[in-house]
Amino acid sequence: MAAFCASRVAVPVVSAKGGVVSKQSSAASAFHGVSVKSTSVKMAGAKRGELQVRAARVAGVEIPNNKRAETALTYVFGIGNTTAKKIMAETGLENKRVREFEEEELTTLRAEVDKYMIEGDLRRFNMMNIKRLKEIQCYRGRRHIQGLPMRGQRTKTNARTRKGKVKTVAGKKK
Repeated sequence: MAAFCASRVAVPVVSAKGGVVSKQSSAASAFHGVSVKSTSVKMAGAKRGELQVRAARVAGVEIPNNKRAETALTYVFGIGNTTAKKIMAETGLENKRVREFEEEELTTLRAEVDKYMIEGDLRRFNMMNIKRLKEIQCYRGRRHIQGLPMRGQRTKTNARTRKGKVKTVAGKKK
């Protein structure tokens, strides 16, 4: 059963062969007629039953542990390279891998990220702006409704991203 912490996602580690194989006594190995060597399965420094940290959670998003902090922050919607660098500068944290962060460093990082409009709030803000443009029937709103580009691009040719796949019409010969 996986246990979850508020800051990091933890997953129990179990080897494919059931974990650590214990030594058998000489009587047991003599009984079977086979000598058995003791072997242990090591998995990234975690023993069987221990929890292994896979990803840290910042702003409700699991950011990858194996990437550096600036790159990992860009996994949050609304944070790009520039904002990630600004966050790291304001917190004064070193740009090291996320798995190397201590809990108090993650707490300061989370506090700084919470100052920005990100994830659900940003998506909602963008959708409300588009809805407002549609309701007041301005040029950009009408172009949104029609599914056409709204910034003056040509539509006789190109504009396939907004218009979608070509719909051929029969009888359009010269």
